[in-house]
Amino acid sequence: MKLINYIKDIYRDIPSLSKDSLPWEIIDNIDELINSLIPGLNKREYVIQENIAIHETAIVEGGAIIKKNTIIGPRCIVKSGAYLRNGVYLVSDVTIGANTEIKQSIIFKNSCAAHLNYVGNSLIGEDVNLEAGSVLANHFNEREDKHIVINEKGEWINTGVKKFGSLIGDGSKIGANSVLNPGTILPAKTIVPRLTHINQAET
Repeated sequence: MKLINYIKDIYRDIPSLSKDSLPWEIIDNIDELINSLIPGLNKREYVIQENIAIHETAIVEGGAIIKKNTIIGPRCIVKSGAYLRNGVYLVSDVTIGANTEIKQSIIFKNSCAAHLNYVGNSLIGEDVNLEAGSVLANHFNEREDKHIVINEKGEWINTGVKKFGSLIGDGSKIGANSVLNPGTILPAKTIVPRLTHINQAET
């Protein structure tokens, strides 16, 4: 799996990533990644406290909850009621809306999860829009074997992890009230209609 085929500027935005890194490996080790990135940030541009780094041009509204190991990049907007936890990196120009929860995820430039979304353990490319109520589930709580197996271009890959949400390619649009099952892989410019359930394990 070549991540650059899904998120074209991933290595420009995060140069320290290995070209051999797999998305679930990146997410599973996101605390270590963020801990390695924060010391290299420009201290004149970022306010850094308790391992939370917020760029001077970002807007964080009152009532947002931001847990440690978070980077909020240039011109990002985090609205009231948003909840960022367990390692979150908003690269730049990202909008996180009211009552949206982002857990252990990286969201790239110009992407938006603006209304009542849940994004768990996911990599979201540039210019991706999650419409209201769309959910990126990250865990099969109903299964005895909770390890996530993904299907990439017809090849089944056992990730070895029990929590992984979605890899969403650049320019994709996810319709309102859609649910993406754990282990969803979407190429660039995918359009998911509203009220869709994507379960790639059954295709």
